[in-house]
Amino acid sequence: MSLLPVEEAMKRILDDASPTATQDVPLLDAHNRVLAQDVTAMLTQPPFNASAMDGYAVSADNLANLPTSLRVAGESQAGCGFTGTVEQGAAVRIFTGAPLPIRTDTVVIQENTDRQGDTVIIREAPRPGANVRAMGGDFRKGQTLLSAGRPVDARAITLAAAAGHAGLSVRVRPRVAILATGDELVEPGTTPGPDQIVASNAYGLAALVERAGGSPQLLGIAGDTREALDAKLQAASGADVLVTIGGASVGDRDLVRPTLEARGMTLDFWKVAIQPGKPMLFGRMDATRVLGLPGNPVSCLVAARVFLVPLIHRLLGRTDSPLQETIAVLTRDLQANGPHQHYMRAKRAPDETSPPRVSVLSSQDSAHLTGLIAADVLIVRAPNAPSLTAGSEVSVLFLDF
Repeated sequence: MSLLPVEEAMKRILDDASPTATQDVPLLDAHNRVLAQDVTAMLTQPPFNASAMDGYAVSADNLANLPTSLRVAGESQAGCGFTGTVEQGAAVRIFTGAPLPIRTDTVVIQENTDRQGDTVIIREAPRPGANVRAMGGDFRKGQTLLSAGRPVDARAITLAAAAGHAGLSVRVRPRVAILATGDELVEPGTTPGPDQIVASNAYGLAALVERAGGSPQLLGIAGDTREALDAKLQAASGADVLVTIGGASVGDRDLVRPTLEARGMTLDFWKVAIQPGKPMLFGRMDATRVLGLPGNPVSCLVAARVFLVPLIHRLLGRTDSPLQETIAVLTRDLQANGPHQHYMRAKRAPDETSPPRVSVLSSQDSAHLTGLIAADVLIVRAPNAPSLTAGSEVSVLFLDF
């Protein structure tokens, strides 16, 4: 089977991926979820003309000649507005957030006034309508405020609460089952034997899945036998996505693919023209999408950033793209690329120029996690891209996991 271009692999992975079911959650549980429905205002904000400053509410007609003296008819406070009548030649003491009394349209800030008993002297007048937050100036009842497919952050929660919502309709988090494979692996906190290493990838993937909006389920480590793999895979039943780590190559002990096929997986593709991350597979097992990721930690996480995160976003019905690339400028020369789409670890310069300047890290070894920690972007190089000189523009993808 020939190597599949990254774009075609992505298309097949996302094909027919329908959003998950919806559920209603309280506002406090809605953070980092994805809206399943538009959010419309249940009320108008502000619900009345409100003062934006401390001062005096007046009719602009009374400010034609300055200075002018006005009788203070009463006070309007936040939560306790003035209910009397404001006659011609009168003003009302008003505080920030308080409703403007009927027949007033302007607030004179208190710094431009002098108070003498029941009289206020206006020394400087603002323009008519100044220092007033108009009724409905933020939003009106029935107005669409947030669109379905938007992630719910602190700003969205604040707006929804202000619009009268105690809860929101969101997408159910896709369940992503994660299985590490290999006799050489032991759990973190366990002392490895002479031929063993610590299984780290599953924990990084779980964090990546959670950040993307999914619900990770760690299945543990399966040894290199079909029986061990089959026993672990039973727990993945009903998952939206099954991610396996390692064992998807062509060695005698790479048993992930045949074990999955024996359980009913239909293989869609195997091996992608990507570096790092080439030895990966994708298939479907009933309603579960199966991603087989490489065992090398950098390859595993980069492939997950490129393929798994967009799949989770699609299952959540998100309308933004997690693969949105941006332009950066090279700080030094870059050699020609090989036949695979290469995601090169790089670091932005701290000078905050626009576009940002990026430096390719010296080590691109797919087993070196320290290099991944040092990077904050991936330079995306097309297959067979020519060499570039310092100062050339490149496309970068942010490392946000």
